Amino acid sequence: MNKSSDPLRQTVVLASVILAAVGSFIGSGAAGGTPIQNASGGALAADATPIAPDGPAFGIWTAIYLGLIAYALWQLLPAQRTDDRQRALGYPIAASLVLNAAWILSIQFDLLWLSVPVIVLLLVVLIRAFQLTLRTQPKNLIETIVADGTVGLYLGWVAIATAANVTAVLVASGFEGFGLSADLWAVLVIAVAGLVGVVLAIYGHGRLAPAASLCWGLGWVAVARLAGTLLSTPTAIAAIVAVAAILIVTITVRVRTSRSVTSATSATSRSVTA
Repeated sequence: MNKSSDPLRQTVVLASVILAAVGSFIGSGAAGGTPIQNASGGALAADATPIAPDGPAFGIWTAIYLGLIAYALWQLLPAQRTDDRQRALGYPIAASLVLNAAWILSIQFDLLWLSVPVIVLLLVVLIRAFQLTLRTQPKNLIETIVADGTVGLYLGWVAIATAANVTAVLVASGFEGFGLSADLWAVLVIAVAGLVGVVLAIYGHGRLAPAASLCWGLGWVAVARLAGTLLSTPTAIAAIVAVAAILIVTITVRVRTSRSVTSATSATSRSVTA
């Protein structure tokens, strides 16, 4: 990429995070509008489907937005203008922010069907951003937190949100599950979400952020099914099992990766001093 385009990339990222933050503010109902969970006929409410997480789960957006704002400001620094890693990562993050705002608009304008392709595309973009963070190591702790950590947290949450969104649209459209019970469908969807978490753990070499947000979402699904108005013990158990599986695999892979890196570093040191 030509270095002259770097200021444009920095500006696009900043503009995108402002757009997403404003969209989130409006979507939350803070500006007097309808909160997301009450829009589109309440299709995304905590008791709308067995996959819907309880209300407090959405508090994770505060952490995600703070991370995105921090990233947008950090990448404005002169040192990031010609940084190859940020030049690759900036536009996917900007695209995710625009898609995030588009998703909020689709829900607020009762275009529930449109929210599915938007959130699926958002998931694809975040997977791409996650891949880019894995290609090279961050330079320091700040980059680890604001870039890698934010992307991972964002990806993990959108993964479970996609499952909940698709399920909500199917239920709202009158899908009857081909004769299978709602509990069985919920367990199957939770199993897929758990598998996604395991794959992310393995592919991401034990990255903690995607696991944390996925487990956060699944944990609140379990809470909603055990203590909410739409009770489902099988779904809650499946969510708890999925959380345990994701955590075990993530920690195991991370420990093994750390040991491999340590062993490789020690071997290199020995070869240099030999």
